[in-house]
Amino acid sequence: MPESELPIAASETIVAISTPPGRGGIGIVRLSGPRATEIAVELVRLRGTLQHATACLADVLDAETEMSAVIDQALVTWFQPPRSYTGEELVEIAAHGSPVVLNHLVRRALALGAQLAAPGEFTQRAFLAGRIDLTQAEAVRDLIEAQTLAQARLAASQMGGALSRRVQPVKHSLLELIALLEAGIDFAEDDLEVASTDEILRRLATVEEPLTALAATFQHGRLLHDGLSLAIVGRPNAGKSSLFNALVERDRAIVTPIPGTTRDLVTERIALGGIPLELVDTAGLRDAVAEVDEVERLGMARSRTALAEAALVLVVVDATLGLGEEDHRLLAALEGRAAILAWNKSDLLPASFTQGTVIATSIPTVFTSAMTGDGLSELRAAILRQATGGAAAESGMLTTLRHQQTVLTALDALTDARAAVADSTPHEMLLLDLYRALWALDALTGQTTTDDVLQLIFSTFCIGK
Repeated sequence: MPESELPIAASETIVAISTPPGRGGIGIVRLSGPRATEIAVELVRLRGTLQHATACLADVLDAETEMSAVIDQALVTWFQPPRSYTGEELVEIAAHGSPVVLNHLVRRALALGAQLAAPGEFTQRAFLAGRIDLTQAEAVRDLIEAQTLAQARLAASQMGGALSRRVQPVKHSLLELIALLEAGIDFAEDDLEVASTDEILRRLATVEEPLTALAATFQHGRLLHDGLSLAIVGRPNAGKSSLFNALVERDRAIVTPIPGTTRDLVTERIALGGIPLELVDTAGLRDAVAEVDEVERLGMARSRTALAEAALVLVVVDATLGLGEEDHRLLAALEGRAAILAWNKSDLLPASFTQGTVIATSIPTVFTSAMTGDGLSELRAAILRQATGGAAAESGMLTTLRHQQTVLTALDALTDARAAVADSTPHEMLLLDLYRALWALDALTGQTTTDDVLQLIFSTFCIGK
């Protein structure tokens, strides 16, 4: 693309530190734009010739002294346009990770005419240059922010274009239907029927079916992307903190035989099946609030708040005592919500005990022993089933609310189109619905995304990426 056709920002050379703040073995300063190389060679003294994607040893110069003393050594990598990350001339200077040296390089670059990069501006330029689409650009941020290996795998898959490849055949089928109907309008005066009602409905189904399947991936994709919170609730001494410690695999919460030991919320983040899970251990809930002091009363209030806010609830019951009135009220309040009932201390039950004698709820039930570890694998499996609805991870999943809304908008437009066909609506009106579906799919990958949406997306990136 000629420089005159680039966005205004892309006519400037930008600079930023692309490694995290703080000290480290290596720190990278990145420049991108028409003057990237010109500025870079003023910052360092090269010991060789720059070649595309090849590191060259260089000395970092201190321009504030008359002799331009060397203050560091660095590796300089030059990327030739359009084969760079941004599609522009791009230079990366990898020096030692001293904030003093890195900030010195940035200040000198600014003095030589570069502009400080905005958050996500390098990736935004890559998108505007057509190097990546919008779903791939969002995946860059997701990979940087990944907290589990499953999140990193999902982000890497999206960066490779998995979602785009899944959407592209759908868009192609939709474009074929649009072209068919447009041709029918062109030949209307010749009384030629280019597409029958059955043919239009058949072609609509080839678009709707894969989009419906794609929309169904959002629940699991969102969980992998965002994670969820699980509140562990129940009566005092049911073993909530013991189960909490068993799930996090360390003694995170204090455990004693004294009722009301847990007075405040204790949280810990773990990964379960690749899904980030925030566990919340809560104060025990009991009926006789007059018997508790003010601190425990405040803890119980926080427990109820955590219970209301959690995406998933684990109700822990002492199997040796059975269900109490507080347990019955709690289980009744959880009807319709994602919840699991754990009968804990199952190792203390008599040999004559049968599980069927205590199950009195439709909520999925497991028998556990935090002391012996029995039932913990079943509990983890139950948590995953409740979290994902039994859906398995797959390539090209929807991971954000923006992804879901664009696909649902396209499906709504196709539903309207199907109704228009049933009502024998003229094809000119039917095409309006089809184009609405096409524009929604374009917005998913970025072809028709507004500047406001782009600004919102890229502003969430870190500076230097």
